[in-house]
Amino acid sequence: METIQRTHVTDAPPLPSPWRDAHVAVVVPTYNEAGNIAELTRRIYDLEMPGIRLIVVDDDSPDGTGALADDLAGQVNESHPGRMVVLHREAKEGIGRAYVAGMKEALARGADFVVQMDGDLSHRPEYIPRMLGTIMAAQAGLVIGSRYVPGGSLSAQWGRHRRLLSRFAGIYVNAILKLPIRDVTGGFKMWRREVLEHIGLNTVRSDGYSFQVEMNHLCEHMGQSIVEIPIHFEERRADSSKISLAVQVESMLTPFALRFGRRRRG
Repeated sequence: METIQRTHVTDAPPLPSPWRDAHVAVVVPTYNEAGNIAELTRRIYDLEMPGIRLIVVDDDSPDGTGALADDLAGQVNESHPGRMVVLHREAKEGIGRAYVAGMKEALARGADFVVQMDGDLSHRPEYIPRMLGTIMAAQAGLVIGSRYVPGGSLSAQWGRHRRLLSRFAGIYVNAILKLPIRDVTGGFKMWRREVLEHIGLNTVRSDGYSFQVEMNHLCEHMGQSIVEIPIHFEERRADSSKISLAVQVESMLTPFALRFGRRRRG
C-alpha cells in the first residue's frame, strides 16, 4: 500500500486568503501511472490550498493504478472526507472522455475552478497556485500553462523530432482555427466553472488529445479571455507515450471539423 509522505514545496508561493481558499478541483486521467500517482498526490496536497480536491479518472489500468489511487484516497479522506475522488471506467475510451467525466464530477461537487493535468508528472502541480492567482486577477475564463510563451521551456530530454512535431502541430491548428494561443495543444489548464458550464461538456466531440484544441476553440468562440503563463514541461516519468495512430488521425481532422462542421448535440 502506497503512503503519502509530506514534503516541503519551495517553489509554490502561497496565495493570500481568501484566494487560496477557493474550491479548486484537479482532474487527472490515468492509464498505467502506478509509478507516478503517489508522488503526484503528495505534491498536490503539499500545496497551501485547503480547498483543493483531486479527482483521478482511471481507465482500468492493467498496472493497478486505480487500486493505488483508492488506497491514497482512503488516507486523504480519513481526515478530509471527499477531498480525493477516484472514478473507475471499465474501458479505455480516450483522454478526452476521461477529462469530460472528471470535469463533470468536479462541477457536481461544487468546484469554482477546474484544473486539468497529466498524471505522468510532466506537469508540475506547484504551478497551480500561480494559475489560480492569474485566473482570478485577470478575470480570465481559461489559464494555460504554456511551453511556448516567454519564460516557458521544454525538457532537455525532448529530442529535435519531438520539438519539431509539437511546433508543427501548433502551427497547423492555428493556420486553420486562428486561435490567439501559442501552446494550443498543451494539456495543463485551469478553467473557470462558468466557462465549462457554458461550453456544455456533453457536446464535446473529441476523444483523444484533440480534446485540448476543441476546448480552446470553444472557449475562444465564447469570447472568453485566455491567458498563458510560462511553465517548464518535464519529460514524463515511467511508462511510455500512449498516442496511437487513431489519435493522431483524429488530431489532424479535428481542426477542420471545428471550423466547418457542427457541434454534437447534448
